[in-house]
Amino acid sequence: QVQLVESGGGLVQPGGSLRLSCTMSGLPLNGYAVAWFRQVPGKEREGVACDSNTHYYSPSVKDRFVISRYIQKNTLYLEMNLLRPEDSAVYYCATDLRESCRLDWAKEVRYEYWGQGTQVTVSS
Repeated sequence: QVQLVESGGGLVQPGGSLRLSCTMSGLPLNGYAVAWFRQVPGKEREGVACDSNTHYYSPSVKDRFVISRYIQKNTLYLEMNLLRPEDSAVYYCATDLRESCRLDWAKEVRYEYWGQGTQVTVSS
Protein backbone atom coordinates (compact mmCIF):
# COMPACT_ATOMS: atom_id res chain seq x y z
CA GLN A 1 0.00 0.00 0.00
CA VAL A 2 1.36 3.38 -1.00
CA GLN A 3 1.57 5.98 1.73
CA LEU A 4 2.82 9.56 1.61
CA VAL A 5 3.81 11.51 4.71
CA GLU A 6 4.59 15.23 4.63
CA SER A 7 6.64 17.13 7.19
CA GLY A 8 8.53 20.37 7.59
CA GLY A 9 5.72 22.89 7.83
CA GLY A 10 5.64 25.66 10.38
CA LEU A 11 5.54 29.38 10.99
CA VAL A 12 7.96 31.58 9.06
CA GLN A 13 8.31 35.30 8.52
CA PRO A 14 7.75 36.86 5.09
CA GLY A 15 10.90 36.55 3.01
CA GLY A 16 11.97 33.44 4.87
CA SER A 17 12.46 29.85 3.74
CA LEU A 18 11.13 26.40 4.58
CA ARG A 19 11.82 22.94 3.22
CA LEU A 20 8.95 20.48 3.08
CA SER A 21 9.51 16.73 2.86
CA CYS A 22 7.28 14.01 1.45
CA THR A 23 8.34 10.46 2.26
CA MET A 24 6.83 7.63 0.25
CA SER A 25 6.43 4.08 1.54
CA GLY A 26 5.09 0.94 -0.08
CA LEU A 27 6.85 1.57 -3.39
CA PRO A 28 10.15 3.12 -4.42
CA LEU A 29 9.84 6.80 -5.23
CA ASN A 30 12.09 6.43 -8.26
CA GLY A 31 10.14 6.21 -11.49
CA TYR A 32 6.96 7.96 -10.38
CA ALA A 33 5.78 11.50 -10.80
CA VAL A 34 4.96 13.21 -7.50
CA ALA A 35 3.34 16.62 -7.09
CA TRP A 36 2.88 19.22 -4.38
CA PHE A 37 -0.48 20.91 -3.89
CA ARG A 38 -1.68 23.47 -1.39
CA GLN A 39 -5.06 24.43 -0.04
CA VAL A 40 -6.49 27.28 2.00
CA PRO A 41 -9.91 27.07 3.67
CA GLY A 42 -12.75 27.63 1.26
CA LYS A 43 -10.65 27.18 -1.87
CA GLU A 44 -9.77 24.27 -4.13
CA ARG A 45 -6.39 22.62 -3.96
CA GLU A 46 -3.84 24.40 -6.12
CA GLY A 47 -1.04 22.60 -7.91
CA VAL A 48 2.32 23.98 -6.78
CA ALA A 49 4.94 21.83 -8.49
CA CYS A 50 5.49 18.40 -10.02
CA ASP A 51 8.61 16.28 -10.25
CA SER A 52 9.40 13.52 -12.72
CA ASN A 53 11.86 13.57 -15.60
CA THR A 54 10.66 17.17 -16.00
CA HIS A 55 9.79 19.79 -13.40
CA TYR A 56 6.64 21.90 -13.54
CA TYR A 57 5.83 24.88 -11.36
CA SER A 58 2.81 27.07 -10.82
CA PRO A 59 3.48 30.61 -12.07
CA SER A 60 2.88 31.89 -8.52
CA VAL A 61 5.88 29.96 -7.15
CA LYS A 62 8.20 29.70 -10.13
CA ASP A 63 11.67 31.10 -9.37
CA ARG A 64 10.97 30.90 -5.61
CA PHE A 65 10.27 27.19 -5.01
CA VAL A 66 12.43 24.24 -6.01
CA ILE A 67 11.19 20.64 -6.18
CA SER A 68 13.65 17.77 -5.91
CA ARG A 69 13.90 14.18 -4.74
CA TYR A 70 16.41 12.09 -2.78
CA ILE A 71 15.91 8.57 -4.09
CA GLN A 72 17.97 6.88 -1.39
CA LYS A 73 15.61 8.31 1.23
CA ASN A 74 12.48 7.79 -0.89
CA THR A 75 11.72 11.44 -0.21
CA LEU A 76 10.52 14.38 -2.29
CA TYR A 77 11.38 17.91 -1.19
CA LEU A 78 9.92 21.35 -1.77
CA GLU A 79 12.38 24.13 -0.99
CA MET A 80 10.34 27.31 -0.52
CA ASN A 81 12.16 30.64 -0.60
CA LEU A 82 11.09 34.28 -0.45
CA LEU A 83 7.88 33.20 1.22
CA ARG A 84 4.87 35.48 1.13
CA PRO A 85 1.76 35.58 3.34
CA GLU A 86 -0.25 34.29 0.37
CA ASP A 87 1.85 31.10 0.42
CA SER A 88 0.18 30.17 3.72
CA ALA A 89 -1.75 26.94 3.23
CA VAL A 90 -1.81 23.25 4.01
CA TYR A 91 0.65 21.60 1.65
CA TYR A 92 0.06 18.09 0.32
CA CYS A 93 2.07 15.71 -1.81
CA ALA A 94 0.33 13.36 -4.19
CA THR A 95 1.03 10.70 -6.80
CA ASP A 96 -0.92 8.73 -9.39
CA LEU A 97 1.98 6.30 -9.91
CA ARG A 98 2.54 7.44 -13.47
CA GLU A 99 6.01 8.09 -14.79
CA SER A 100 5.56 11.65 -15.97
CA CYS A 101 3.96 14.83 -14.69
CA ARG A 102 2.55 15.73 -18.12
CA LEU A 103 0.73 18.95 -18.92
CA ASP A 104 -2.26 18.10 -16.71
CA TRP A 105 -0.08 17.71 -13.59
CA ALA A 106 -2.03 20.36 -11.65
CA LYS A 107 -5.39 18.62 -11.94
CA GLU A 108 -6.27 17.34 -8.48
CA VAL A 109 -8.55 14.62 -9.85
CA ARG A 110 -5.58 12.86 -11.41
CA TYR A 111 -4.07 11.78 -8.14
CA GLU A 112 -5.07 8.71 -6.19
CA TYR A 113 -2.62 8.85 -3.30
CA TRP A 114 -2.34 11.82 -0.95
CA GLY A 115 -0.50 12.63 2.22
CA GLN A 116 -2.19 14.12 5.27
CA GLY A 117 -0.77 17.59 4.70
CA THR A 118 1.51 19.96 6.58
CA GLN A 119 0.59 23.51 7.57
CA VAL A 120 2.70 26.42 6.37
CA THR A 121 2.03 29.85 7.84
CA VAL A 122 3.84 32.93 6.60
CA SER A 123 3.32 35.80 8.98
CA SER A 124 5.22 38.47 10.85
